Amino acid sequence: MGGRYFSYQAPLLWNQLPVLVHDLRSGSADINCSHKKDISHTQMYWYRQRPGETMTLIVYTVYGGQQDYGDNLQTKYPAVKDNIETGALTVNDLQPDDSGVYFCAVSKYSDVIRSNSRTKTDNKLH
Repeated sequence: MGGRYFSYQAPLLWNQLPVLVHDLRSGSADINCSHKKDISHTQMYWYRQRPGETMTLIVYTVYGGQQDYGDNLQTKYPAVKDNIETGALTVNDLQPDDSGVYFCAVSKYSDVIRSNSRTKTDNKLH
C-alpha cells in the first residue's frame, strides 16, 4: 500500500488510554492523560520509547506554567496542561519513526526561587 503508519501503545498508567492508530498519512494524533492524585501533582512528563530503545523525555509541563521541551520539539509535540488532573500531547506530521510507546507521568511540584534561578525538588514520579 505504501502508506505511512503510526502506532501508539500506552500502558494503563492512571487513565492514559491505549490507542493504536494506522495509516494516518502525515496526520496528527492526540494522546490524553489524567490522574486522580491530590492537587499538588501539577507536573506532567511525556516520554516516548521506540522499539529497542530506552525512554526519552519529550516534554515537561506544569499546570499554570511553561512547557519545557528538551530538543526544541514544540512544533512536533505540542502539549497542553489546562488543569491539574489532565494533560494532552499531540504528535504532528506523523511518520513511521514516530511509532513507539508513549508514557505520561505525574509528580508533585515544588521549587525554590532564588534571585532569578530555580531549583526543583521532590521529583518523585508516579
